[in-house]
Amino acid sequence: MRQTSKNVSPFSNEARNAYVIEHITDALIKLLRDKSIEDISISELCDLAMIGRASFYRNFESKEDILRRYIKEIFKEWAGEADKKENRPLNELLGLLFSHFEKHREFYSLLNERNLIYLLKDVVIGLCGPKPEHSKIEAYARAYVAYTLYGWIEVWFQRGMQESAEEIAGMFTAQGL
Repeated sequence: MRQTSKNVSPFSNEARNAYVIEHITDALIKLLRDKSIEDISISELCDLAMIGRASFYRNFESKEDILRRYIKEIFKEWAGEADKKENRPLNELLGLLFSHFEKHREFYSLLNERNLIYLLKDVVIGLCGPKPEHSKIEAYARAYVAYTLYGWIEVWFQRGMQESAEEIAGMFTAQGL
């Protein structure tokens, strides 16, 4: 097919990729409301997003990768808020974190309903988990806190987020972790 102004997108590659990512993310979230991720085919996802399969595979290796990217994207908002004040006390950081989950309650509830909460683990470990440059004591201490925090988040979601962000953050910090 010969390219003309009518069949070639005026978008740059970056703009096309952003379009694909936004539409495929919206389509996956919409489909997850009615079925499990295993029951969603790539073809069905691409059809709803109105993109080609090649566009999907150019941007993602799996359907879970779509959600991982979206989680990282919405976590940037939390990080921006958390970074506004230096040396913020732990209970304030946790309050902001749990408030972030409340703000995006519909999305996180959907992840919980579809047994996809495990996708948050990498984000939580990235936030407060061990890094290669840490001493062994600090690495293990950070691993303890990060995995404990992830466990609390998971249980909070499973319990329907009954406690407020402030209450759950207060309970966590009261543990002396």
